[in-house]
Amino acid sequence: MSSLVLSFQEMEKTQLLLVGGKGLNLGELLKIEGIQVPEGFCVTTVGYQKAIGKNETYHALLERLTLLQVEDRDQIGEISRKIRQIIMEAEIPSDVVQAITHYHAQLGVEHAYAVRSSATAEDLPHASFAGQQDTYLNIIGVDAILQHISKCWASLFTDRAVVYRMQNGFDHRQVYLSVIVQRMVFPQASGILFTADPVTCNRKLLSIDAGFGLGEALVSGLVSADSYQVREEEIVEKRIATKKMAIYGRKEGGTETKQIDPDQQKTQTLTEQQILQLARIGRQIEAYFGSPQDIEWCLADDTFYIVQSRPITTLYPIPEANDQDNHVYLSVGHQQMMTDPIKPLGLSFYLLVTPAPMRKAGGRLFVDVAPRLTTSVGREALLNTLASDPLIIGALTTVIERDFIKLLPNDQTAPVPSRSNSDMLAQFENDPTIVSDLIKRNQSSIEELKQNIQAKSGSDLLDFILEDIQQLKKILFNPQSTAVFMAAINASLWINENMNEWLGEKNAADTLSQSVPHNITSEMGLALLDVADVIRPYPEVIDYLQHAKEDNFLDELVKFDGGREAQDAILDYLSKYGMRCAGEIDITKTRWSEKPITLVPMILGNIKNFEPNAGNRRFEQGRQEALEKEQEIIDRLKQLPDGEQKAKETKRMIDIIRNFIGYREYPKYGMISRYFVYKRALLKEAEQLVQAGVIHEKEDIYYLAFEELHEVVRANKLDYEVISKRKDDYKVYEKLTPPRVITSDGEIITGEYNRENLPAEAIAGLPVSSGVVEGRARVILSMDDANLEDGDILVTSFTDPGWTPLFVSIKGLVTEVGGLMTHGAVIAREYGLPAVVGVDNATKLIKDGQHIRVHGTEGYIEIL
Repeated sequence: MSSLVLSFQEMEKTQLLLVGGKGLNLGELLKIEGIQVPEGFCVTTVGYQKAIGKNETYHALLERLTLLQVEDRDQIGEISRKIRQIIMEAEIPSDVVQAITHYHAQLGVEHAYAVRSSATAEDLPHASFAGQQDTYLNIIGVDAILQHISKCWASLFTDRAVVYRMQNGFDHRQVYLSVIVQRMVFPQASGILFTADPVTCNRKLLSIDAGFGLGEALVSGLVSADSYQVREEEIVEKRIATKKMAIYGRKEGGTETKQIDPDQQKTQTLTEQQILQLARIGRQIEAYFGSPQDIEWCLADDTFYIVQSRPITTLYPIPEANDQDNHVYLSVGHQQMMTDPIKPLGLSFYLLVTPAPMRKAGGRLFVDVAPRLTTSVGREALLNTLASDPLIIGALTTVIERDFIKLLPNDQTAPVPSRSNSDMLAQFENDPTIVSDLIKRNQSSIEELKQNIQAKSGSDLLDFILEDIQQLKKILFNPQSTAVFMAAINASLWINENMNEWLGEKNAADTLSQSVPHNITSEMGLALLDVADVIRPYPEVIDYLQHAKEDNFLDELVKFDGGREAQDAILDYLSKYGMRCAGEIDITKTRWSEKPITLVPMILGNIKNFEPNAGNRRFEQGRQEALEKEQEIIDRLKQLPDGEQKAKETKRMIDIIRNFIGYREYPKYGMISRYFVYKRALLKEAEQLVQAGVIHEKEDIYYLAFEELHEVVRANKLDYEVISKRKDDYKVYEKLTPPRVITSDGEIITGEYNRENLPAEAIAGLPVSSGVVEGRARVILSMDDANLEDGDILVTSFTDPGWTPLFVSIKGLVTEVGGLMTHGAVIAREYGLPAVVGVDNATKLIKDGQHIRVHGTEGYIEIL
């Protein structure tokens, strides 16, 4: 009998598959001293499986459901309805009925009960499934309980539960339902308690929602609740709602909604003492489970009863620190224009290269700026460095104002006198050959690496890569290299500041930066237009490419007229740019050379949207616009008092921009080129591990940190559980949105844009490339879905260099992350595309296909 029904006391931690998430958590709550849980029992999943048993129609429908996609809503609805009907009509086996009757009698047949679903895929650390299955309250008598158990079973296949499972990657055939039968408590008040604030993610701020009567009124959204916030035993905020309705149990069973007396509607639901008592209970439960909890509670006869506790699954994890001090973490992804999670091998490569104090969380990297906030000088320098991102500046300013990080007692408040842009640029030697020499040195170093790595394998290979990373760091952090692009950035800032002051001209440097020499990334976009030119005259090749799906499409090309030319053009392009891809700072991401089919839609788009020789024409047009803008500025300056001097200084700054701003994109290209050499060698090593049976597929090495991979290669063995767990973790990380700024309390702090002068409905962002443009918004989250028409405006979460080939087809850009000097902004200016970046939730606020206007000079978007 015992495996069919278990009392809460009989449940074990290992019985998730028998009692489901909710049941398991109730069994655990009972073990916490002093926590009151209404008594009850659980009809296990064995009972459910016995009831459905051998029903062939049910299993056939389940198979059909498994083959559907989220988009097939009509079919999902139809099949789910049939499955629910089968479950409702199925007879509950006699031994299950007998067991339920036995436990019901033990608890007392005179009592009323709540009958609640508990699925095996529910209240899990990474997917709560909250509200996906049904609950029935105040059920009286064993017959009514049995009937509602069938209803709960059927609720496993409501449309919303089915779709939720599809979205979260759960197999319908592997999810079962147990049912909780729990003594009813008829409370004067009830509600929900979060031991971490679900809005800001602050783990120190506990949040309570409270209303009169049963909690269903709150959960279903029928009434507004009082809201209380508690921080360290102190109530820091109270919002008292007008509570017009409440749900109460009826004598004869079931529930009813009643009006609340007008004089009671604005009364505070819980007293101060009760709020603090409940907060202490919450902290006790959180400590027991070891993670922030979402708790359902009710208050009857001055006793708090806990009816449910589940992990809060939406909190962003806190970067790990080895001490109890306060820390402030900035997202590296927002600065690198790549906010996707990075696999462990990718993270460890980045950590091997960077000198900054980095921490990991949610598959992303964060830099700890707390040490820099302990002195006035450090604070000022940090805010100046990040000046181009108002959202990060706003968040850090809040942290500083709150005194979250204390200044050191011996802080010398006199800041170091800062040198102006013109001082720094005065000594700078404006010699364009500096750039060509830096590029040559880098290229020959990569050629040397390609030669030397070929002979290496096994442990030697990993030692060799570690050694070569020292070479990569020398190149990346070469002071001359940094000085070159910093000079160009400072000259741009100088131009914008002074042209605004002297001529009333905003963001003049944007036009002056168009079509500069040596910009490897913008050249990459234009070079793909040249590939289109080679293929354009050959209709057979175009037709073949339109239907090509496999990565070996290049081999087949030669069969067609013009195929050899097309193949050469694409291979030539890949030899120069094939190490690139979207999200390229993660070494594990698939490169164009590994998946050349990625380029095909872009090549076809270029053939369709452009005339021959468009690449050269665009470059030349941008260059002309920049020269004309330069001439116009110089002429206008000469009319001013002291005009000759101003014009001379300005001309020098413009030359610095045009000679050096293109190099801004080169160091990353050099790093990614090196990465690709490492990656190819490591994948060859991975093939050996697959053959030795150590791993299942080459790509498994992506889930190991570099040192771990080194150890696996040395020992030729591995506990495969590590790989499986990390693959699961990665799936969870993909669903998280990383914050720009998060503290060691887990609080996400956000800044805001100054919206004073914006039109009412405008969406604010950061202006990074001048001009105003209207067009169709194409909301694209992955380059694979990029079907662009000439003149579309690209709206996406981020763009790193791998997105550049799309820039030639668009006339405006909107991204969720980015700053004045991040990649997307630099390329947008060079191509003359109006752009607004750092637009929170852009891909949700703007719908694909909407007609929008992008104000690249002022920094906002209007939906027309």
